[in-house]
Order: sequence, then C-alpha cells, then structure tokens
Amino acid sequence: MAVGNDVFFVLMGAIMVLAMHAGFAFLEVGTVRRKNQVNALMKILSDFGASTIAYFFIGYWIAYDLNFFQAAGQLTQLGGYDLVKFFFLLTFAAAIPAIVSGGIAERARFYPQMAATFLLVALIYPFFEGITWNGNYGIQDWLVETFGAGFHDFAGSIVVHAVGGWIALAAVLLLGPRHGRYGKDGMMYAHPPSNIPFLALGAWILTVGWFGFNVMSAQKVGDISGLVAVNSLMAMVGGTLAALFMGRNDPGFTHNGPLAGLVAVCAGSDIMHPLGALATGLVAGVLFVWTFTLTQNKWKIDDVLGVWPLHGLCGAWGGIAAGIFGATALGGIGGVSLGAQVVGSLLGIAVALVGGFVVYGVIKLISGIRLDQEQEHMGADLALHKISATPEYDK
Repeated sequence: MAVGNDVFFVLMGAIMVLAMHAGFAFLEVGTVRRKNQVNALMKILSDFGASTIAYFFIGYWIAYDLNFFQAAGQLTQLGGYDLVKFFFLLTFAAAIPAIVSGGIAERARFYPQMAATFLLVALIYPFFEGITWNGNYGIQDWLVETFGAGFHDFAGSIVVHAVGGWIALAAVLLLGPRHGRYGKDGMMYAHPPSNIPFLALGAWILTVGWFGFNVMSAQKVGDISGLVAVNSLMAMVGGTLAALFMGRNDPGFTHNGPLAGLVAVCAGSDIMHPLGALATGLVAGVLFVWTFTLTQNKWKIDDVLGVWPLHGLCGAWGGIAAGIFGATALGGIGGVSLGAQVVGSLLGIAVALVGGFVVYGVIKLISGIRLDQEQEHMGADLALHKISATPEYDK
C-alpha cells in the first residue's frame, strides 16, 4: 500500500508541474505583442514534446544511469514508481526550455529553438542534475569532505531555475535585441505587455503548481513536510509584496513577484524557518525588479520576460539563501554549509553559461537562430504559419 500511495503522490506532483507549463505559456502570451502570441503557445507545447523525447532516450540516462531499453514488465516494478518518478523529473527538465522561451521571445526561429531544446534537455541539464541529485562524478562527496556538507537544492533553485535562467542569458546575448527595441541614440522604445489578464493568469497557474513542484519533491508520502508548504507560501508572499512596492504597483512586476520568491525558496524550503523563507522571498522580489530594470534600461539586454533576473539571479540567490537561513543559528534545521552552497551555485551557473553558449552558438553557425527583420516585423506567428500579414497582426 505504501508503494501505491507513493506512486499516486508522485503522479499528482507530475501533473501539477505539467500544469505549470500552461502558466509559462500564458505568462509569455500576456507579455509579448499580439502578433507573437500564437508562436508563444506553439513553442511551449512543442518544446515539451522535444524535451520528453530528449529526456526519455538520453537525459534521464545521463542523470541517473537508468534507461527504458528493457521489457515493459521490468519497467512496472515497484507498482510503477520508477515510471512516475521519471514523469515527475521530466516536468522539471522541460521547464528549462520553457524558461528560455520567455527570454528569446519575439525573434527566435521556431525549429532551431526546438533543436536547442533537445540538446539542452538531453545533455546540459541532466549533466548538472546528476551531479546534484544523484551524486555523479564525486563532486558532492568532495563538497562534504571540504565543507562538512554537500550542495543542498531540495527542489531546484539552482538545478532548474538558475540553470534555465543562465542558459537563457547566453541565448539572449547571441540573438541580440528585437528590432526597434533600442534606438541608435541609446533610447529604449517600450514594447508593453499585450494582455495583462493573460499575464496574471500565467502567474497564478505557476504559483499554484509550484506547491506541487516544491512539496512533492519529497517524492515519498512518508517524507511530506508541512514546512515546505509553509515556507513556499511565505516566500511567495514576500516576493509579491517586495515587487509590489519596489515596482511601484506595476502589474507586470507584481505578478512576477510571487514567482521570484518561489524560485528562491526551492533550494532551502525543507530546512528554513518560515521567517527565513519570508526574508528569502522579500530579497528575491527586490532583486528581480531592480535587475530587470537594470538589464533592460542600462545594459540593453533584451530579455523579454526577464527570465535571467527572475530565474537566473533569484535562483542563484536561493541556492545561497539555503546556506544562510538553513543554518541552525538563524532558526533552520541545519545540515547545510554556506561554502558548499556558494560552490554548488557557481558550478550550476558555469555549466549553464558554457552549455548555453555552446548549444546556441553552434546552432547559430549552422542554421541561424533568429528571424530576419521582415519576418520579425510581421510577427513570429506569421513566420510560423507562413500567412500574409494583416493590420490586426502588425502590432
């Protein structure tokens, strides 16, 4: 019975995280211009399909040294637990291209992006996933010997979010800004969100699904922790309020605030005190608004949804915050080292940056990765469907 309960528990977690991909889709749909909305929906669903194939045949094997090249009878051992665990971890892996999609929106070519998705989920993501969650290559053992504790990332602040965000930064830099985003005089021209209700819907879907993302990372019914749920809640609220005030009531900032807090709390949600989780979320909300504004206005990095500040930087903060607020001195459960958290976080960033530049750099050389100026002007929807522009779409 215990095994059956575990199967159902992880299956429900997988379904909740799968539903988060609708959140990624609507968050992007609400942020991009109307002429790129259909493309955003198509990318998220198609990238999930490519991610599944990549992770099934290659990625899961690299991360956990397990594969599906055996009889179906063997695969259903333990009541199918191994299969639903794969499903659950797949939904995490597929979040990588969903994160990247928001950064490169409105000017990336569709099929080259699908090729990048396959390579990222097959090779780059599982390489670091296996290091962190399966102890591959002895790096966790070295961290224990050096710092007295391994790198702790309970639900993926670094493994999923920081890796996705820093890969996105590499892709955004290689793509360059959207045409018309920045003028020759250094002036920035606004491309406001096309649909705030869709943006808000996406944020809410992600927020609700995140409790499956975090709580069900326990992967066993007997390991469920109410602390993870409460810490996720407190970080979400902290991120929301910080973004509300820091962003001066801007609805885009406010609806991304809970996501910033939830990204940051993933790593230490099982070991922090709720007050530590609240502080983690507050810092993440401020960090997101400040760095989003900085990257767009001063550094001229055209990251459409701000996925590098949201996932890359808030994820990195979360990895470090686990080492701060997880310590017993600040009310945490302990068993974590700040030194190990810093090293593990920097390693994840390095893997993501190098992997992102290699994957997108090679694809850029071989086939190109962005639409030409005319296609971009018409809109990614029209480039995808190869239909004629109409006044309705030319916005």
